Amino acid sequence: MAEPLETAELLAFTRVVDAGSLTRAAAELRAPRATISRRLARLERRLGARLVRRTTRSLALTDAGEALYRQARLVLEAVTAAEASVRARDDVVAGELRVSMPPLADLMLFDVLASFAKRHPAVRLQIHSSWRQVDLMRESYDVAIRAGTSLAPGLVARTLFRSKIVAVASPSYVAEHGRPRTAKELRRHRCLMGFAQGELPQTYWRIDNRQVHLEAALFANDIGLLCAAAASGLGIAVVPKVLVAGRLDRDELVTVLDRADLGTDSVSAVYVDRELMPRHVRVFVDELATWKPAIARQ
Repeated sequence: MAEPLETAELLAFTRVVDAGSLTRAAAELRAPRATISRRLARLERRLGARLVRRTTRSLALTDAGEALYRQARLVLEAVTAAEASVRARDDVVAGELRVSMPPLADLMLFDVLASFAKRHPAVRLQIHSSWRQVDLMRESYDVAIRAGTSLAPGLVARTLFRSKIVAVASPSYVAEHGRPRTAKELRRHRCLMGFAQGELPQTYWRIDNRQVHLEAALFANDIGLLCAAAASGLGIAVVPKVLVAGRLDRDELVTVLDRADLGTDSVSAVYVDRELMPRHVRVFVDELATWKPAIARQ
């Protein structure tokens, strides 16, 4: 019977894949680079297959590496869950927690994160703030805070709150071009649009429960950039009200299409669907669920 693979080897392999380099993986695992290299080489010898192609600047998975990576992630998650099931008897919440979130400083979310960190100092909290939609499983994130309802297979979402969708423009834009009140009037305005599912430029906005096809003056897959572009007078953006509440209060933006129904959007905590969630992840999601920005309660 073949000797089973070692957890340390699988951990080194998956961390190298996630980090994209031996050096970064070694730093994250707090081990010498030579140690990580030896573990990866030993794993390849055990399996009799090349798992990673190394170049001077990058690493790429082979077909065998792709297959092993998916299974190795499951194995390591099972080990983590088994450890958590024992530690769950203790009162201490501990572990490494990687969170991806959009820039939401105006929503006071940072107060929630700071409060969690103070109550649970044994949790090593890593917060990555970006509009990029990360791959939770492949990039080893525990929780992502996202707007929208689309989910990749293997993920679940816990709704934190819902926000009304509004159309906004700067006061200077409205003064120069007028304030559109109907969807039909939008055709003579500069529309600032995003990307459908983050990939293809949008071709319409949903207004009064129907698709209104429009030509955009600017596209961006960063909703923060759309908000900034609208505040700069470049045109009209359609965004969740919770993201522009501060700008509306400061009169940097005003709403247009006030009589139109643009729908609502949900903000959720997204995480991997697994039978036994690590305790520190579950506690974090539970505390997030108590967060309600003031604008969401209006």
